Parts: sequence; C-alpha cells; structure tokens
Amino acid sequence: MGDIALKLSISLLCFFFFFSCGTQYPKDTLSYIDFPQERELKAQVVTLDTALFRYPFRVRIKGDKAIVMDLHGIDHYYHVFQYPGFKYLESFGKRGDSPEEMLSAENVRYKDGIIWTLDTNKSQLNGFVFSSSGDSLLRKEVVALDKSLLRPLDFAIYNDSTFIIPDYSGENRLCWVSRGGQMIESSGVIPSANKEALATARPALAQAWRSFIDYNPDNGVLAAVTQLGEVLEIYNLKDSSHVVRIGPCGEPEFKVSEGYGIPTGIMGFSDVQVTERAIYAVFHGRTFKEITKQKAPTIDGGRYIYVFSLQGEPLCKYTLDRYIYGIHVDEEKKIITATDVNNDQPIVEFRIGPLHHT
Repeated sequence: MGDIALKLSISLLCFFFFFSCGTQYPKDTLSYIDFPQERELKAQVVTLDTALFRYPFRVRIKGDKAIVMDLHGIDHYYHVFQYPGFKYLESFGKRGDSPEEMLSAENVRYKDGIIWTLDTNKSQLNGFVFSSSGDSLLRKEVVALDKSLLRPLDFAIYNDSTFIIPDYSGENRLCWVSRGGQMIESSGVIPSANKEALATARPALAQAWRSFIDYNPDNGVLAAVTQLGEVLEIYNLKDSSHVVRIGPCGEPEFKVSEGYGIPTGIMGFSDVQVTERAIYAVFHGRTFKEITKQKAPTIDGGRYIYVFSLQGEPLCKYTLDRYIYGIHVDEEKKIITATDVNNDQPIVEFRIGPLHHT
C-alpha cells in the first residue's frame, strides 16, 4: 500500500505542477485526477454469421437495426444487422469513385428515419433510407459541403435543418452547416494553453486537437473528446454553457513539421456518446512510443470507458478485458455494445450496473 500511495502522491504533484507553472487555461477549464467509482467489465462476444470487416470503427443501434461502420471496408463501408442477435441483413455505402459510391467513411448517424454518413474525401453527407420492404437501403439525399470547411472528419445532427461539424482551420471549434451544405456560422475556440501555437500554428494545433463529437437533442448536450491527450469539452446548447475537463495526460501534444501537427504524446479518446444521463467515452491512454514498440500481434484500441456527468464531473472508470474502438450505450438495458478491431468476431457487449451520480 505504501508504494501505491507514493505513486499516487507523485502523480498528483506532477498534475498540479502541470496546471500551476505558467499554464494558463481558459476560465471554464477544470481538471480531474481520478474517478469516484472504478469497475472491471468482461466482454461477451457476439457471434456473427458472416465475415465482413477489416476495421470495424463505429456501431450505431436504433430499434431493431444495428449498423457497423468499417473504416477500411473492401467493398462497402457500412453493414446492417438485425438487432438483437446481429443477423446480417445487407451492406451499403459502396466503395469507389463513381458518383453513387463513396471514397471514405468517418461516421454514421440516425435521424427521423434517415441514416446519414460522412464521406470526407468527397466532402459530402449522404442520406440513406430503407426501402418499403425494409431489406435494402436507398440513397435519398446528397449534401455537398461548403468548400470553406477544411476536411470535415466528424459530424453530429443538431436538428432537421442543421449539422454540426468540427472546425479544422484552427480559428474556431465548431461549424454550423445547413441542410444544403452551406456554412451558417462557426463558434468556439480551441481551449489550449499553447500560446505559441495559437499565435503561429493554428492549423497544426487544430489537427492535434482533432475531436470526436456527439450531440443529444433531448438534453441539448454536445460533447467533444480529443483523439490525442485527455480533454473533454461539454457544450450545453440550451443554456449556452461550456465546460472543459482536462485529465492527467493533459492536452494534445505535438510538434509542427512542414505546417502539419505530428503527435508526440498519447492516443486519447476514440468515441463518445451523450445519453440521457451521462457522457461515455472510450479512452486509450497509451503513448505513441509504446504503440510503435509493440511486438506482433499488435493491439489497437482502448481498454477504458470513462463516464462523466452531463456537467463534466467524473463518475466512473470502466476497465475492460479487451481493447475496443467504438461504442453504443443502452442505459435502459444497461448494455454497452462495442467494436473490437483485434478479433475475427469484432462485436462485443458489456453489461453495466447503475451509476451513483454525484
């Protein structure tokens, strides 16, 4: 116990040193050290009846359908399954460079019967709907994004007429885009203490601060988590409040090379979901040095799911028995469905218990 206490004391000292020695964060920035609850979760593997995936990155579930997005899909980027049970139904989002095909895939969202996908390389959003028979998907809508948007890498749906897309120019944090693809406005700033980068290298800083986002229209909370470092931002779009939470690993670390931000610190978060009651985020926490020194077979993903209140208070840290990338949280059924890129059976489920909100 003495060694544990000593290590904890050292980590606390280092953390407070980091926040006090000349590091000036915006006034709405708060730190967190640990979580009041810590639990271990064991995965239950979902057996699939077909082999489809190269890199299952995202999973979305709505009603009796589950969609799994394959980041490096060979023929298609998206695969539809019956839920629960995960019986394969069909694939869509054909890979290719024709007008009807996709060059890349970043995320997938449901809204009012439409399944929206983002093709970064074509800079467009695609809206798909199920056929009347319910056994195939048809592309209903194509939204060509405003050319002022610099390489859109994620999106959320604000309402019937507006999308939210992270800003990678470095000038702002979020872009508000119309259903027609036009830029409406941009808002927010990168909450970095790196004054030099803010002054001279904003595009590189924006690359390092790449974030995954999610929005829940019922409570008006939008969350953004950084792919590098350990930063959670919470925007309450109903009362216009904004909170930044920085964990022990700090903000994204990088060096500038030929105008680009090259990561030098840790892999941070890889997915986030805002539910009715909390914010769930997959956290990696491994340094790039550690990742590059792995011996075969290499492991990819994060072993932790962090849970925060809608105000950003840390609630629970789940330690998993495997590494995952994307999640779908069903608070009512107390099931987290996740993607595991390291295994031939890449869909797993974790059973969670009730959380004690502070």
